[in-house]
Amino acid sequence: MAYSEGFFRHWSDPFCLRVGVSSVSFLLLWLFVTDIEVPPNVREDESPPNQSTRRTGVLEESEHLQVVVETDGRRNSYAHRLSAILGGGGEGDDSGAGDGGVVEAIDEAIRILGCLRECELKTESEASCSSASSYSSPVDVPKEFICPLSMKIMSDPVVVATGQTYERLYIQKWLNECDRTCPKTKEVLSHTILTPNHLVRDLISKWCLDYGFDLPKPASDTDEAPRELDRDLLESLLQKISSSSVSDQKEAAKELRRLTKRIPSSRLFFLRERPDSLSQLLSQLHSNDPINSNPELQEDLITTVFNLSIPEENKSLIVENPIAIPMLARSLTHGTMETRRNAAATFSSLSTTDSNKLIIGSSEALIPLIILIEEGDSLAMNDAGAAVFNLCTVLENKKKAVQAGAVPVLTKKIKDGVFVDAWISILALLSSHRQAVEEMVRLGFMSDLFGIMRKPSCPLMKENAVAIIFSICEKDRSQLKAVREEENRNDTLTNIAVQGTDRAKRKANTLLQKLKRTAGSYDPHTA
Repeated sequence: MAYSEGFFRHWSDPFCLRVGVSSVSFLLLWLFVTDIEVPPNVREDESPPNQSTRRTGVLEESEHLQVVVETDGRRNSYAHRLSAILGGGGEGDDSGAGDGGVVEAIDEAIRILGCLRECELKTESEASCSSASSYSSPVDVPKEFICPLSMKIMSDPVVVATGQTYERLYIQKWLNECDRTCPKTKEVLSHTILTPNHLVRDLISKWCLDYGFDLPKPASDTDEAPRELDRDLLESLLQKISSSSVSDQKEAAKELRRLTKRIPSSRLFFLRERPDSLSQLLSQLHSNDPINSNPELQEDLITTVFNLSIPEENKSLIVENPIAIPMLARSLTHGTMETRRNAAATFSSLSTTDSNKLIIGSSEALIPLIILIEEGDSLAMNDAGAAVFNLCTVLENKKKAVQAGAVPVLTKKIKDGVFVDAWISILALLSSHRQAVEEMVRLGFMSDLFGIMRKPSCPLMKENAVAIIFSICEKDRSQLKAVREEENRNDTLTNIAVQGTDRAKRKANTLLQKLKRTAGSYDPHTA
């Protein structure tokens, strides 16, 4: 730095000041060549360099482009100003500014030169980063770790009925707002139960640790809590629902349906801050008028209740409301098909909570749910089936489902080839009840089960089929004769004992042992 200061003093000599443009030009050339350090005041109009944050890799492409554009703009501005100084200071002292004017021109030229050098260095640095990013080999994220809906690494992976894995938040939104199909396979889901995929989650955690990435944070809904204006709106809509004007009721119901679908936080507002709001909604369904003369009003109100049932905090509050279950059960058989479907979806949502299963099972809901399975469209059957499956995981509800006529309805659907995997899973639950077994035998369902076991169908379907046959033979040993005949013809149990799931293998092997015990030295491979 001392050398530079001496150089400035030398070029401030009166002799040098009279040299004019050539002196200034030589000065600028010398500064470029000697890599002189520019004093701090040279950059007084420059913003401080960006402070680096936690390293996450090279600049994003958009950020890099912005830096290049800004740098080019400053460089052009500085070059223009430098040209003006050289052009204006090259005619000696004609301007009348005297020696001081030339000194000021030199100082300004030095300052601008420093700024230009800063731009060049910054551009080179960014180019280096860009080049590094172009030639670096980024770590490829395994596609199994990416949610097909969010296209992000999953933090809470869950499995749907088709076996596909998604991030819980995004698949739940899909099911709530779109339809009951698998986004990837487009198949209608036999149920909407989301099963945690612990294996994928553990693999993601290990992969992140191995490659030095932060573990993905659990996805959360970014919707804000309702603002004061939203609260006022919700209050006014609840008042309209209780209005004597049908048009006001319909308008309010439609808006409540829309809000509770699009703003998840509004679902909590209703039952947490306005516990009586559910009764206000459902009270409109007490009379026959909304159902018979205003099916749209009923549809919007039932769909609003479905939206309210989604948060875990609301499920028990809805079931405990004395109006809710009777009105939902009534809507399973009265109203538009969408009303019936959304009522079934509400029962499916509410029945995921264990404490609610007995309450719903003790109501009149099972009969209309089974009727909806029998006569509803594909989505309605799907939602009703999911609700019945959830309810029948409780022992007390199995008898009620059988008495409600579940077995003949489900066996007919299976014979017709409709949603076989869904219905056979419910029958597998019911097969622990003696009356269900007796009805299946009476309906000649054994041959259908053998057919499912022989076909190259889903392993889980075969598992449920052999489990049902096992339960039938446990309760009615005379059916072992039909099992033996099937085994002699097709080696059905032997094949499952080799190729089935672990549970299917256990059931098949146990049945084979029963056949041997009942026939002495029975060999399934000899007719």
